Amino acid sequence: MFSGSSLIKLRKKLHQEEMISTLESSGDFKVLRRLNPKIYFGLEPKNARRAILLDVETTGLNSEHDEIIELAMVPFYYSEKDEVVCVGEAFTGLRQPSSTIPAEVTKITGITDDMVAGQVIDPNAVAEFAGRNLIIAHNAAFDRPFIERFCPMMQQNPWACSMSEIGWNDEGYESSKLAFLALSSGFFYDRHRAESDCRAAIELLSRKLPISGQGALSQLLASARRTSFRCWAEDAPFETKDVLKERGYRWNGEANGLPRAWWKDIGEAELEGEKSFLRSEVYKSDKAIRTAKITAQNRYSRRITPCD
Repeated sequence: MFSGSSLIKLRKKLHQEEMISTLESSGDFKVLRRLNPKIYFGLEPKNARRAILLDVETTGLNSEHDEIIELAMVPFYYSEKDEVVCVGEAFTGLRQPSSTIPAEVTKITGITDDMVAGQVIDPNAVAEFAGRNLIIAHNAAFDRPFIERFCPMMQQNPWACSMSEIGWNDEGYESSKLAFLALSSGFFYDRHRAESDCRAAIELLSRKLPISGQGALSQLLASARRTSFRCWAEDAPFETKDVLKERGYRWNGEANGLPRAWWKDIGEAELEGEKSFLRSEVYKSDKAIRTAKITAQNRYSRRITPCD
């Protein structure tokens, strides 16, 4: 039996759904719904594997100098078919940085100096919560260096990126930014707060991709499990830069301990062919090409070490 207040809420909900159906059936409207993430409480599902969706808010973009001011890790469980089966309780925390939070960061995140005053995040607690589980971030190339500097124990974890390891463009999306993907998928959420961003990303991972019909998480995990190699085109003649760009190479001009050179990540099966291309089209010689093996253990980290 429903109580009086429950019955009123049910009628209101049914009325809202009726209005939404009327609007969308006209073909002139698309209704966005607030994300209402499902949270699981209880024992770990049988035969399910645990992964962590992680997000940080920081004082800036430079992982060598800027600091974490908010961290969220939301665990979820996925089946043997690589499908999300449930979402757990989050680990969240605010952290006071060593200097004032820039005004532009507060404008974006809503996080103020008063909110973080006296707040700390224990790196040991972070590592314990994460365990050795797969860490997923929506822009892991940004999040991973920050986390590994703050909590070096997290270097043991494999990582994947829900922004770059899913073919969003191939699936008809014009951008891989989290907020755009959410809006295009029919929901909105409180942006630029770490836990909300995590839950929005998990919602996307739990859905089927619109063109291929493949599960988003399934595609992400397939990519994360692959081995790839990074090729560096060191000392490439200046006049070959357009050839390299067209081939998909990117320039590393940072002082990050890696070669100051053009680079490209490729699959294991394409490695020898790529070396042949560089020797014949770029160097015109039998030059040694330095490469590095990349797996989920070092992908998106600063620990991709070149070797001959």
